[in-house]
Amino acid sequence: MVRSLRTVLIGLDGATFRVLDPLMERGVMPFLATLVDRGVRAPLRTVMPPLTPPAWTSLMTGKRPGEHGVFDFFQKERAGSEYYHLATSADIGSATIWSLASAHGKRVISLNYPVMFPPPAVNGIVVPGGWMPWRQLRLGCHPPGLFDRLKLLPSFDPREMALDMTLEAKAIEGCRREEYAEWIALHIRREQRWFEVLEHVLSTDRPADLVGIMFDGTDKLQHLCWRFIDVACQPGEPTSWEQQMIELCEGYFRRLDGLIEQTVALAGPDPTVLVVSDHGFGPTWDLFYINAWLEQQGWLAWNDARAGSPAEEAQIGFAQMTRHVYALDWERTVAYAATPTSQGINLVDSAPDRRAELGGEIAWALREIRNPVTGRPVVLDVLEREDAYAGPYAELGPDLSLVLADGAAMSILRSDEVLRRRAEPYGNHDWQGVFVAAGPGIRAGESIDELSILNVAPSLLYTLDAAIPDDLIDRFAPTIFAPDELGGRPPRATTVLGAASSAGGVEVELDLDDEQTIVNRLRTLGYVE
Repeated sequence: MVRSLRTVLIGLDGATFRVLDPLMERGVMPFLATLVDRGVRAPLRTVMPPLTPPAWTSLMTGKRPGEHGVFDFFQKERAGSEYYHLATSADIGSATIWSLASAHGKRVISLNYPVMFPPPAVNGIVVPGGWMPWRQLRLGCHPPGLFDRLKLLPSFDPREMALDMTLEAKAIEGCRREEYAEWIALHIRREQRWFEVLEHVLSTDRPADLVGIMFDGTDKLQHLCWRFIDVACQPGEPTSWEQQMIELCEGYFRRLDGLIEQTVALAGPDPTVLVVSDHGFGPTWDLFYINAWLEQQGWLAWNDARAGSPAEEAQIGFAQMTRHVYALDWERTVAYAATPTSQGINLVDSAPDRRAELGGEIAWALREIRNPVTGRPVVLDVLEREDAYAGPYAELGPDLSLVLADGAAMSILRSDEVLRRRAEPYGNHDWQGVFVAAGPGIRAGESIDELSILNVAPSLLYTLDAAIPDDLIDRFAPTIFAPDELGGRPPRATTVLGAASSAGGVEVELDLDDEQTIVNRLRTLGYVE
């Protein structure tokens, strides 16, 4: 019999079992523990780079960045270009779970997922969130008129749901001690506001087959508060202030568990529930100044008439984010890193043979760098573009992609030092996120081998009894499902349905203030240094 049950997709940005397991064991997240006990769990391997826009887009499309076209918060305008723009839904060159489900006649709700602005024209509701300026949220809502309904909710506050730097600037370069408590409280309020939007649309609109909501406070708190969240990094004898921060962070996760439980309850009886993250998290102490290293090696030169000093560049903005266009000496530069979040190096145009030779020289030299504190390599691996980003959009990716050791972050700023060690552990992305599934047809009480983030989209479509595009059918994960479920209802392949992401007629161009707002958020979290 064909199922008509609802599928609920709960995104936890940056969630890791390294944090969630101790919280479940101590009873801080009892509902999530119940889901794990009655379903399946697996580590979820993310894509290169392990970063919010490409990773969530890979989860939603079942494809790698080279196949869907989103590589970073910032996108090359075209192959070979030195110019970048902020990534939007128009950069997604593949169908998503939202468009594929819509093409099968399913109704969808998508709340707070990244790279959904401008909103795609789907059969249902879209409200994008944390990576768009709050002033644009009216344009971000689909269908038209939805924003006017939402703004009547007593709890609706676009400034706290999207980006308003008057609320977040306090955390730039790290919060002062007296500001941490409000930073944590802000993200508890944000999660609550998003849940109340979900509660409203589920109670006032037609039923949806696919209900998706993403809670992103996990990522934000782990970046700034890792030493209070990870039990392995917590101080052995915390001060009264440190103990307060530990308890506040635990309170966030306790409240998050309650919101997950309420979200599942709203879905009605016996839904299929997927809890997923876009990447994992871990501690880091190191910051690698890639352009400073390239300069030392003679592969990069600054145009000193146009480039500021390291001190002047400390307050980086969008213009500085693309400052390589005017700040590099293009007569002497053959390699540079354009953005800190790409974990990549671009090679300046030259003959193909010379590019291959240059790439090999740089990759060898990178692998030879040693951390002066630990003695270990700083760079574990260097991937050529064709290996990291195979697909029709590969040329939009960097020529070389770096896998940094010990969760190190990368900086594109000028610096007198190549590697800087922080005094305290900081949270940064790593490769293993989380996957939890429970409900009809799902295996019960099992831990399964690592899944790929590419497995989520086709497996989710199967829970909706929707045919899977033939270019994704090999990425379906049968280990999630009970054998009798697969035997009675094997997955079906189909030619690709659902258009690539489109803005549904909404034309949006971010102004300088909006661009600066987004870059400031990245600085707040330590992405832009």
